[in-house]
Amino acid sequence: MTKKTPDHIARMIRVDQAGEFGATRIYAGQLAVMGDRGPDSAEIAGMAEQEAGHRAKFDALMARRGVRPTALQPFWDKAGFALGAATALIGPEAAMACTAAVETEIDKHYSDQLDQLEATNEDPELAAMIEEFREDEREHRDAALAAGAERAPAYPLLSGIIRLGCKAAIKISERI
Repeated sequence: MTKKTPDHIARMIRVDQAGEFGATRIYAGQLAVMGDRGPDSAEIAGMAEQEAGHRAKFDALMARRGVRPTALQPFWDKAGFALGAATALIGPEAAMACTAAVETEIDKHYSDQLDQLEATNEDPELAAMIEEFREDEREHRDAALAAGAERAPAYPLLSGIIRLGCKAAIKISERI
């Protein structure tokens, strides 16, 4: 019999898996609109592949530790795809603005989790995963900024709305 995963660790794993799932859906929505000929399609496809790898690792961790996924996964499926498609419809810079905004919040979220885990040295396996994935997310954010995210129409407003949505999604997915 395996030891029960503490509730606060289960919440971390649940929300992180939900976030990686959401990221794959955002990129799927962007690629559905942009196809493989958009100016940033290859970059987005590469990011999507990394996010899929992150999700697979969280899926495996959830299964090993008996952590249930968020009940909102069907909603995040549709919402993520819609966000990706909508930003891609605005234009390539808006798609990149979406990535920059999401990854900015994920960087902060992962950093906060690492601070908690390192303070207690409670779960070195989870901490190592989060640290590795946080570096990938930072690279995605930096690539999006380099690709012109800040040139998106109404960038401060667009970025602010997406970041607020991410913060809400994080809080909700930890519990539900």
